[in-house]
Amino acid sequence: MVLSVVSVAITIERIIHFARHSEDVDAVGDRLRSQLKTDALDAAKDALATRRSHVAEVLTQGLTAVSGGAKAAEEAMTGATLRERLKMERGLAFLGTLGNNAPYIGLFGTVLGIIRAFRDLAENTIEGSEAVMSGIAEALVATAVGLLVALPAVAIFNVFQRRIRATLVATDSLSRLILAHASREER
Repeated sequence: MVLSVVSVAITIERIIHFARHSEDVDAVGDRLRSQLKTDALDAAKDALATRRSHVAEVLTQGLTAVSGGAKAAEEAMTGATLRERLKMERGLAFLGTLGNNAPYIGLFGTVLGIIRAFRDLAENTIEGSEAVMSGIAEALVATAVGLLVALPAVAIFNVFQRRIRATLVATDSLSRLILAHASREER
C-alpha cells in the first residue's frame, strides 16, 4: 500500500510537471520557421526564452550557440536535450520498477498465505477446510493487491514514456530547423 501511495504521488507530480512544461509544438515550429527565414534570431531567442517548455529550452540553447556555427549549435542542443530528458524522466524509474516487481510482492504474499493455510490445516484437522479456505483467501488478496498496484504503475509509466518520446521527436525536428539555418549561414 505504501508503494501505491508513492506511485500516486509520483504520477500527480509528473502530471503537474508536464502540464507546466507543455507547448504547442506546431505553433512554435511555425513561428521559428518564419523568424529564421527573416534572420530574426534575437526575436526567436526572446520568444523562446519566455516559455517554460522542454522544447523551448533546447531551442534557446541552439539559437544561443548558432553564432558559433552548425556544429556548436548541434552540440548545445544535444546537451540541452539530455538535460531536459532527465527532467522529464524524473521518478519514472520508480514507476517502471514498481510495475515490474509489484506482482512478485503479491506472489510472495500468496506463497506465505498458502503456507499459513497448510500450517493451519496441520494444526486443526477437524475444521481443516475452513482453515485452508481462510488462508487461501488471504493469499489471493495478496495477489490481487500486487496486481492492483502493478497494472496502473505500468500503464502510467507507458503514458509518460510516450509523452517523453513525442517531446523528444518534436525537439529533434525543430532543432533541425536551427541546424539547417546555421548551415546556410556558414555557406
